[in-house]
Amino acid sequence: MQVSSDSNKVYVNWGDAESKFHNIWLRDVCQCKDHFHPGTRQRLQNTFEIPEDVHAKSVEIVDDAVKVTWAHDGHVSTYPLDWLKLHSYDPVLVQTKNKDLELSLWEGKDIQNNLPTVKFEDVMASDKGVAEWTKKLYENGFCMISGTPADPESTEKLVERLAYVRPTHYGGFWDFTADLAKADLAYTNFHLACHTDGTYWSDTPGLQLFHLLHHDGEGGETMLADGFKAAETLRKNYPEHYEFLSNIRVPAHSAGEQDVCILPTAPQPVFTHHPQTGKLVQVRWNNDDRSTMDNWENPEDVVKFYKAIRVWRKILEENEFVLKLVPGTCLIFDNWRVLHGRKAFNGSRRMCGAYVNRDDYVSRAKLLNLGRDEVLKPL
Repeated sequence: MQVSSDSNKVYVNWGDAESKFHNIWLRDVCQCKDHFHPGTRQRLQNTFEIPEDVHAKSVEIVDDAVKVTWAHDGHVSTYPLDWLKLHSYDPVLVQTKNKDLELSLWEGKDIQNNLPTVKFEDVMASDKGVAEWTKKLYENGFCMISGTPADPESTEKLVERLAYVRPTHYGGFWDFTADLAKADLAYTNFHLACHTDGTYWSDTPGLQLFHLLHHDGEGGETMLADGFKAAETLRKNYPEHYEFLSNIRVPAHSAGEQDVCILPTAPQPVFTHHPQTGKLVQVRWNNDDRSTMDNWENPEDVVKFYKAIRVWRKILEENEFVLKLVPGTCLIFDNWRVLHGRKAFNGSRRMCGAYVNRDDYVSRAKLLNLGRDEVLKPL
């Protein structure tokens, strides 16, 4: 293994490959305590004080690290070899920089008799219980929590074991009936087809939790569908529809309340993909909240859109399963992946629940299941 430098870059020859690092990049990512706070994990380096022509006075390999002495100020930066290989960008040597939690896609008929479940007492007792909860939730996109006291206070404490409750114009933690206390179809007893919540928000909620506290009538069953599995089916069997719904932007709104009219900063497509990996990361679909679509790049896209969503809806219906919520068992689901619906009902029905932000949930799940060192590794 060899290391060398010139006025522009530092070169690390691994034997089977050579990594090239720009001098300004290396100085900017210096990990010493003067330039990177070890406690807060934040940059202390003033990037804009680095000379544009910064270059190394000397480079050498010492104790499995590259030591760079900078010419302009004599500062010594030390970069572990495994850190340099992990972050090599010219060329990229490590495609997957850290582990991730596994996903298990499902069809309703395959999972309805084996629902992922944890116990309330285990979740409340220790972080080990929260780790199991978040692992099952991340893997399957939803999880049941049995043995939950059938009251709002205990349910709110359950949510807060995971992350803080996200407040919206519906309030923070909800406790509601079908009384139209909020001007939204969720506050009625109507049938609601499978959908994701918050298509009208720029930042849609990450998780949603429901707890049925009381129901003395009939109906009201919950439907769930794995949006990622349905999207995979659409992509394989109808690639033209999948591509179309990955690109066409669908406007949405929440405007039932007299003092509320919420629109996303920009309309988003049904399927959102990671810009670097291309992986599907979010499904956004709620036909009830869809706004008037009149901003078509090509007028013929109107026909394409209705054909695509008709097929999409059929696949969702074939994928979904039905479960009856009961007092004492909560349902929590990934609102970026799993679509939920509700059958019409009669009688008195009381629900409580909450939203949780996506980033807070993912942080908790990964830290508890993968460990802090693994999660921080690519930073």
